[in-house]
Amino acid sequence: MVSRLKQADREDSRAEDSRASSSFGTIRILLADDQEIVRKGLRQILADPFPHASYGEASDPGEIVRMVRQGEWDLVILGAALPGRGGLEVLKDIRKLRPALPVLVVSIYNGELFAIRALRAGASGYVPRQTTSEDIVSGVRKILAGGQFVTASLAERLAREIHSGTETIPHERLSDREFRVFLMLASGLTVKDVAGRLHLSPQTVSTHRARILDKMTMETNADLVRYACQHRLLDDCYGPAGV
Repeated sequence: MVSRLKQADREDSRAEDSRASSSFGTIRILLADDQEIVRKGLRQILADPFPHASYGEASDPGEIVRMVRQGEWDLVILGAALPGRGGLEVLKDIRKLRPALPVLVVSIYNGELFAIRALRAGASGYVPRQTTSEDIVSGVRKILAGGQFVTASLAERLAREIHSGTETIPHERLSDREFRVFLMLASGLTVKDVAGRLHLSPQTVSTHRARILDKMTMETNADLVRYACQHRLLDDCYGPAGV
């Protein structure tokens, strides 16, 4: 009897998803992430709730921008940790090309600092790495309906961060690229390591480092490490400095 009730509940849930997805009609979603396994995973997550969706895929910043420029999309699902130019920089390009195009950022970064930067850059929603497939489906559904989305736990953290006056904090003076470099250096990576991971020249990374130290009124990498630890910035990263 219990198993039959559970089966009935699952069928009712699938029916509700089908009715909800049909209200959107055929939707066109661009999956923009450098990892094929992530793109395939997103397809699988969205397959049942949005059976009539069609997909495009892009794996690097140049391809993403080109496909946004040339295609007609209802939604872009954008990875935050793209090689070279980061996801937030690509997001700003998308906003310039298609100001009204909704973008859901799916990030390996778990903290509100990255979410705030993404939302400021024009994201319609932000889903951190510690989330569920249900959150992704809810985010897509809400954004396609014209809303914005963050998970409930992240919403609470965002509210605390915003009310704490983050704009006076030194790391908030950094650009998105500088902030990314800062976290990598603070995690112990060398200039050469950072250059390799971001597909930049060591000279470019050194220039970023100099600007970071200047903006944060610091002198050495040890100062950056101490600051990052004091503010628990590395706690929100996946792997070395959110790479």
